[in-house]
Amino acid sequence: MLDQEKKQEIITGFRRHDSDTGSATVQVALLTRRIQQLTDHLRQNQKDHSSRRGLLRMVSRRRKLLDYLNRTEPVSYRDLIGRLSLRK
Repeated sequence: MLDQEKKQEIITGFRRHDSDTGSATVQVALLTRRIQQLTDHLRQNQKDHSSRRGLLRMVSRRRKLLDYLNRTEPVSYRDLIGRLSLRK
């Protein structure tokens, strides 16, 4: 899990205005961080199937948010992909 300082740091880095905490860009950034942590966990614990299922759900949710962002704001989508070092 993300501790409060890391989560706040990610939110301030990706928000669009001062009170933004739940826009698609912030959600994608938070999901990306959690996916990275869970991927490291699964490299050490290969038989943890419930965590693997959770990882797949997070990846799917991130993909849906990225598709939405690409449809509505393509420039913001390309910027976010570059900042998070995601493929595509």
